[in-house]
Amino acid sequence: MTGEVAVLGAGMHPWGKWGHSFVEYGVTAARAALADAGLDWRDIGSVVGADTVRGGYPGYVAGATFAKALGWQGARVTSVYAACASGAQAVNTARAQILSGQADVVLVVGADAAPKGFFRPAGGDRPDDPDWLRFRVLGATNPTYFGLYARRRMAVHGDTPEDFAQVKVKNSAMGALNPNARYRKRVTADDVAASAVVADPLRLLDICATSDGGAALVLSGMEFARRHGRTDPVRIRAVSTVTPRYPSTVLDLPDIATDSAVAVEPAAGTFRASIARAAYEEAGIGPEDLSLAEVYDLSTALELQWYEDLGLCAEGEGAKLLREGATSHGGRIPVNVSGGLASFGEAVPAQAIAQVCELVWQLREEAGDRQVAGARVGISANQGLFGHGSAVIAVR
Repeated sequence: MTGEVAVLGAGMHPWGKWGHSFVEYGVTAARAALADAGLDWRDIGSVVGADTVRGGYPGYVAGATFAKALGWQGARVTSVYAACASGAQAVNTARAQILSGQADVVLVVGADAAPKGFFRPAGGDRPDDPDWLRFRVLGATNPTYFGLYARRRMAVHGDTPEDFAQVKVKNSAMGALNPNARYRKRVTADDVAASAVVADPLRLLDICATSDGGAALVLSGMEFARRHGRTDPVRIRAVSTVTPRYPSTVLDLPDIATDSAVAVEPAAGTFRASIARAAYEEAGIGPEDLSLAEVYDLSTALELQWYEDLGLCAEGEGAKLLREGATSHGGRIPVNVSGGLASFGEAVPAQAIAQVCELVWQLREEAGDRQVAGARVGISANQGLFGHGSAVIAVR
């Protein structure tokens, strides 16, 4: 174990389409996290900003942007970029600064004002950019990939469109209870079936939207927390930021191809399974110890895949776990009680931070009607393009 850090504060700007700058969303979330921590902005020794993403490129120098907007006060500043895993990388950077003694207390911020529709590449020709290649050469937008992955699950494991629809039904019920969610309307399986086909077999309500939003955390060392009266804070015990292993034999973005396995045996387990495994090993726990999980449901089918990647069930049994109600609120291992991306949409640099915010509120028993009874251990998990793993384990 590398040591724990305390979560003193968590804050968000609600998700939606507000028409403002990402800076405004980040500052709102940061001020909410500072207020939650009972600290003044001038108490912060370091700011770590998760960069906004535009077609595979960092859009802004987020750390300095947020520090300037909050008011220059001399804090260290760092900006990180890991596509959809940027928030977890920011948490990991903050943790490293605290454990190394560079800062006592660190503000982590991510925010975005996402373009309408699906993400697309920035202008210009960039044949060395795999994200540009999969858009321009293959025409593989994100929904295309989601549809291909859903088809794979149907072919390999026997999942059905009705199974996928039930993920949306489950998550929308939780999103309806979350004041920070963009979509707060319960959805039925009939609603999903009646929505337009986007990438067969997935329909519009199977796929998450793009959104504006922001999230922030205030992290500190345990001694700092004790000095400020936090004797039993939520703690971050592990952060996994692993990369894939050669050869990769499962379809994945941004490379719609497989590595040759003719001369090399495939690694034991998939890339996403390795993300969770590394987090469990660092935290000294296993999936059986979890109270809840927040996972990256870019599509309904991908949520089912995460059940297996997190070890919540055996390979191919994700849909069975869902049908049994185990991942619903009140089930054995609730998943996406925040409502997930199904209810929030993607605000790329903020979403991994938002996942940790939900874990914090659940572990503090501050989640209101969506509270998981007796929550003690939670995991967040997602994946960023270009081989960025992302998982955070929080405990109370």
